Amino acid sequence: MDQENILRYQLIRSRRKTISIQIKGGKVIVRAPLQTKNAEIEAFIHQKMNWIEKHLKEQQKRAEEKKALPPFTEEEIRAMAEKALQIIPLRVAWYARQIGVDYGRITIRNQKTRWGSCSAKGNLNFNCLLVLTPQEVMDSVVVHELCHRKEMNHSTDFYKEVYRVFPDYDRCRKWLNEHQDSLIGRLP
Repeated sequence: MDQENILRYQLIRSRRKTISIQIKGGKVIVRAPLQTKNAEIEAFIHQKMNWIEKHLKEQQKRAEEKKALPPFTEEEIRAMAEKALQIIPLRVAWYARQIGVDYGRITIRNQKTRWGSCSAKGNLNFNCLLVLTPQEVMDSVVVHELCHRKEMNHSTDFYKEVYRVFPDYDRCRKWLNEHQDSLIGRLP
């Protein structure tokens, strides 16, 4: 990356304690404490250039792969939803017993922003695209949503429960993050 590109980033100052860098949508976002000197921010960015370049290239590659894939047809989406309705309720029932929770209605959707959700009433929504993921990845989403029946937040206690039931959760979440564009990105 040339010197000119090093300076192209969005700076967000806040009441945080450390400097961090995020790559989002092909853009570099730097977050820094309010009183941090510009020279210190520039030095931090320079120190992290290899990491920044690597992640920018990965995002560019994913964006190109996404463009190369055709959108799912209505027929394909319908078939995935039907398959999901056969599989996901069985996984929910099994994991609900492991976690010790009940739940309401299960709905399968073709959501563009979520893999699953849990309402305050205990109704569960799952993305039909989960049938295209490995079984353990689908299970990780099921466990995540069912654990919201105990904790309706993403607190430390919530994640303790998730990891208790599904110790391999981080690997599955990483898989979803890496493949999200090539799956959700194909929804019309």
